Amino acid sequence: MKDIGPVNALYPSLTTIVGCVADGRANFLAVAHVGIMNHGQPQYLTFGINKAHHSGRGILEHGEFSVNIPDQDLMVETDYVGIVTGKNTDKSGVFEHFTGELAHAPLIRACPVAMECRLYKTLDFETHDVFVGEVVKTWAREDVLTDKGKPDPARVRPLLFDMATLGYYALGAKVGDCWNAGKALKRR
Repeated sequence: MKDIGPVNALYPSLTTIVGCVADGRANFLAVAHVGIMNHGQPQYLTFGINKAHHSGRGILEHGEFSVNIPDQDLMVETDYVGIVTGKNTDKSGVFEHFTGELAHAPLIRACPVAMECRLYKTLDFETHDVFVGEVVKTWAREDVLTDKGKPDPARVRPLLFDMATLGYYALGAKVGDCWNAGKALKRR
């Protein structure tokens, strides 16, 4: 092993598109810094964005946002909403979108999975705000659901982001079952 310093090596990570209403219209921002807070009810998730981003203002103003999971076919559009600012570019027409329960959380119809969230808390990290959102409702295309009604990662085909290579990647094949594979060591 080689010491490479205090480098965040948690990549690749899931690429999402955060949707909000800013300046009276839908706005979208690609965000790969997302986290799951818990598995109970209610469920919370987090994401951090630079305070200079236009989306932060909309989230703070309305207290609502969406977290959309694009598939690999949406790579170009996802990258686009991450490299142009809503301050001087209207991104509301990039995706066909709809609203669910929350009026200020535009959901992207082409994304296989989309979540409506209500702002629970904002944490100030000097240059970045970390938004903690309560998941109010999750939407999924029927073609990505298992027979148990859960999103299947292989069918979702999520877009992954890697900071070290500045590249997008695809998810690989399933290699084992959680809370089961380790049982082999228990039998030793």
